Amino acid sequence: MRKKTLVIGASENTERYSYLAVQLLRRHAHTVVAIGRKAGKVSDVDIVTAMPDEKEVDTVTLYVNPVAQKEYYDYVLSLQPKRIIFNPGTENEEFAALATANGIEAVEACTLVLLNTGQY
Repeated sequence: MRKKTLVIGASENTERYSYLAVQLLRRHAHTVVAIGRKAGKVSDVDIVTAMPDEKEVDTVTLYVNPVAQKEYYDYVLSLQPKRIIFNPGTENEEFAALATANGIEAVEACTLVLLNTGQY
């Protein structure tokens, strides 16, 4: 099943896990919306710097540290995704609790591993 995924912390830097995640998500035919500090492009996905008005987001996957996540709290919660994936290094008890309180599953996992093992 294709899942619309919002990648926060997207980067054109080929050495970043967010870059690999966008590529792998597209390889698995998921729709990807990418937000980064700088505009750019990964594969066929434009990286935007604003918080676009999106509908029917299934998953938000985070590639920014907990301090940088604060500016996204209200935005992500307003999208009402089914889940938020806190990739290694992005674990955030405060944001996870907010998500859970809003009926959103908070998962500490690696998006790349989930995709590669068929658990996404």
